[in-house]
Amino acid sequence: MSRHGFEAAAAQAVAALGPSRAKDLAGLLARGKGRERALTELAAPRAEECVARLYDAMRAEGVPGAEAAAYVRGYTAAVLRSRDAVRVRTVWSGPSTPAVPVRATAQVLAEVIDQARHELLAMTYAARPYPALTRSLRAAVERGATVHVVVETLAGAGGLLGGAEPAVAFSAVPGVRLWHWARDAGRHPHSRQHAKLAVADRRVLLLGSANLTESAAHRNIEAGVLITGGDAPQRAAEHIEELQRTGVLQPLSG
Repeated sequence: MSRHGFEAAAAQAVAALGPSRAKDLAGLLARGKGRERALTELAAPRAEECVARLYDAMRAEGVPGAEAAAYVRGYTAAVLRSRDAVRVRTVWSGPSTPAVPVRATAQVLAEVIDQARHELLAMTYAARPYPALTRSLRAAVERGATVHVVVETLAGAGGLLGGAEPAVAFSAVPGVRLWHWARDAGRHPHSRQHAKLAVADRRVLLLGSANLTESAAHRNIEAGVLITGGDAPQRAAEHIEELQRTGVLQPLSG
């Protein structure tokens, strides 16, 4: 019997919960606990939707709780095995050196976004309309990925950023959820949201000096690392999620 919908839902729930809470979900399923109990015990901004979808798929495809628990444990074990295989590569923008081949920032950024099937989290200080980035982000939204981008604001930059608001760079991508650091100017008078990163499905992390601008991707000398596997992508995503949940990062309106 084909159970593609359930299998996809189980994999997404494990990815959203992480190994520890996924094991908790497996325990609840094995004990026959229902949807509301699981949503209460495993409450998290993104995980709730995935857990609800899993229970819906179980009901629709007639999957017993014990069998669903076995699936969740299997996917969790696969995640843990994949984390043991960590790959770290350097990424550069600017002049190339034929004797030392390196990955280009523009290419790697596009690849990271293209790998996001469920979630893409990004942070940038500056941002400018950039057609290649716009196309990649639009494609991610169209295939169903949830896209969150944290940007600095002109007010937050304290005059160090010029031109339009960085958020305007994403106005051509309906569905992107924009966030900013809602800091207390009195407590943080000279602070900046200066992080630059992108995380795809909590499996791949691009971390470096490049903003989400065409100049950073192509013309400047910028350096970064691309981390595939291991705990770093998951932890980066969880930290951003907690900053959102606690209100340090807030939705950017207007």
